[in-house]
Amino acid sequence: MNDDRIVLTLDAGGTNFVFSAIDGGGEVVEPVRLPAETKDLTKSLTTIVDGFTQVTQASPRPPVAISFAFPGPADYPRGIIDNVGNLPAFAGGVALGPYLEEQFRLPTYINNDGDLFAYGEAIRGLLPAVNEMLEKADSPKRYRTLFAVTLGTGLGGGLVHNGELFIGDNSNAAEVWLLRNRLHPECFAEEGACIRAVRGSYARITGTSLSDAPTPQEIASIAEGQSPGDKSAAITSFTEMAQVVGDALANAMTLLDGLVVIGGGIANAHHIFMQPLIDEMQGRIRTYDGREMDRIVQKVFNLECEEQTKSFVAGANKTITVPGSNRPLSYDPMKRIGIGVSRLGTSTAVSVGAHAFALNAIDSQ
Repeated sequence: MNDDRIVLTLDAGGTNFVFSAIDGGGEVVEPVRLPAETKDLTKSLTTIVDGFTQVTQASPRPPVAISFAFPGPADYPRGIIDNVGNLPAFAGGVALGPYLEEQFRLPTYINNDGDLFAYGEAIRGLLPAVNEMLEKADSPKRYRTLFAVTLGTGLGGGLVHNGELFIGDNSNAAEVWLLRNRLHPECFAEEGACIRAVRGSYARITGTSLSDAPTPQEIASIAEGQSPGDKSAAITSFTEMAQVVGDALANAMTLLDGLVVIGGGIANAHHIFMQPLIDEMQGRIRTYDGREMDRIVQKVFNLECEEQTKSFVAGANKTITVPGSNRPLSYDPMKRIGIGVSRLGTSTAVSVGAHAFALNAIDSQ
């Protein structure tokens, strides 16, 4: 937070490219917003260079690096983009990182937005906030692993362990969107865990067309009884999404075992979908002969609920003695997971992650 080194950043969306410059305290320039060039590579590269040039000129100090999130598929460590989705100009393999290094003579780091969101929340967001609560409560429990999901246009993911971002050998770790869909096993999870999923559920239940369906924000308002509409359908729309996300997280936490942070625009409706999500994670699973057992070993707590947070922090602390001696040991046998929403805000967390990732890479050389 006190590091005054400036890093150039980019929020690359399908509609706009938003450029900025940040130090440990946040943005140091007014962001530059330029229309995204999605189909023509030459025009897109020109736009990116123009945006970074403008923020460089406005920066109060020379930047030390460029670091930003860019949609994949990609070979992120090498800065090669192969986007075939909302930025088709980059299909086929474009060495965007090396290109920018040549243009600006600055080290350039590109990552997935879900990864940088996770990194930001691990550095200054949910992870340190939870460990601070545990420390104040004199609990021996500490968390070192944070799994992040973003619920928005799609379903994103990211993983941080021991302060290190884990991207995998193929730049493809934590791609939670491609897990199997709990409600439609022939489909992938993102189909039931994004903006179009919530709108689609509401449209199906109410017998309206998807094009006429409200936004998730509007559906949340209907679910709360604050706007006219089908309240039951609105609640069910978020419940169906929660079941898909909860099942995906149960699979992930069986392997990863840590805290979970949720970001993205849909996270604002957490008070509607969080408990059904947790109920799904804490459901039952069967053996071949029909016997039931817990879906996952850990207990799951909603960190947006004061009562559940107190239980999570308290755990099951007890004191035991080492056999053959009188030496006491504090022990907490409760295996537990805490799930909360972003403490920084999704966009800020991505910026914090991008800044920290660049400085960490520079300092490690």
